[in-house]
Amino acid sequence: YRNHHHHQQQQQQQQVGGRRSTANGAGSTALYPQRDAISTNAAPPLNATILAERYLLLDIVEGSSLFRCTDLKTQEELVCKIANNPCSNLLTAHFRLDGHPHVNFLHKVIQGNNQTYLFFAPSQGDLHSHVRVRKRLREPEARRLFRQMCEVVKTCHEQGIVLRDLKLRKFVFADSERAHLKLESLEDAVVLDDPAEDLLQDKRGCPAYVSPEILKANTTYSGKAADMWSLGVILYTMLVGRYPFNDSEHASLFAKISRGQFTVPDCLSSKARCMIRALLRREPEERIASEDVLFHPWLQHDDTREQPQYVSRSSGTSGSGSVNADDQCVPEWFDPTADSDGDLRKRELRYEDGELV
Repeated sequence: YRNHHHHQQQQQQQQVGGRRSTANGAGSTALYPQRDAISTNAAPPLNATILAERYLLLDIVEGSSLFRCTDLKTQEELVCKIANNPCSNLLTAHFRLDGHPHVNFLHKVIQGNNQTYLFFAPSQGDLHSHVRVRKRLREPEARRLFRQMCEVVKTCHEQGIVLRDLKLRKFVFADSERAHLKLESLEDAVVLDDPAEDLLQDKRGCPAYVSPEILKANTTYSGKAADMWSLGVILYTMLVGRYPFNDSEHASLFAKISRGQFTVPDCLSSKARCMIRALLRREPEERIASEDVLFHPWLQHDDTREQPQYVSRSSGTSGSGSVNADDQCVPEWFDPTADSDGDLRKRELRYEDGELV
């Protein structure tokens, strides 16, 4: 399982365990630190690799950037994320959230000259797949899961962490009963120098979840408020079974988001509709904040009472219908201003990959 190259690599690696205090990456005096390079750009191991004479790194998890691995000492099954160095921003985010019940627990970190290996417990599926299978969630289940998501976002913001690319796939289940959620990935998070100063400039995120202010050209925006918008998209999708803004054409999708107009089905309770509208406010300063969202009446609701029944999936659905993975791309710059004929002006765009429910 181990060739000479891997043996040399092993001798160069430094094992790091437990908690560690890490400063923000050098040169991160701008409004946002440089994005860490994650395992999607890292070369996969040849056959199998043994790290630190203990961790057997195997094949990649299907549909993921994680690798399966085994702790040879305990025989525990783990997963491993490989980040290209430097990755101080990623490590800082994990260490600031160390011990949080709804953040994926970092079992071990092994640092090499060129790459860092982060080890986690395997999940029991992600929320993205769960919603796809279930079509939509009833309010009691959605409330229980969404409350956990709000708790972790609140803690992140208190610790000066903007998650930036929040979406269903970022949350995974820690148990087979699918009752306990964890935030799986912090690779897109921004660690703020000052938790009170959250203005960002970059334009990253999954298109269906991106907030209107991110689509404006040459402007800064509140990273925390953008996270709350993404939470609103997540909640809407869980309860309704589709995105609040949906279109197969990039320009049309971003124009809909920029206008901030959407419909909420009457089949949802009034408190659920109020919760969604509090999150999906077009103006970021009007959105409910992470420190307030847990006090919203919908999250305080008594789930012993019967919830409203849902209408068929096709009822009230808007948008163009079929979409594909290419629809889930966010441009680095987007001009929402329409010409007189309704067509959007085209410019040179750079895209990031994303997923679609």
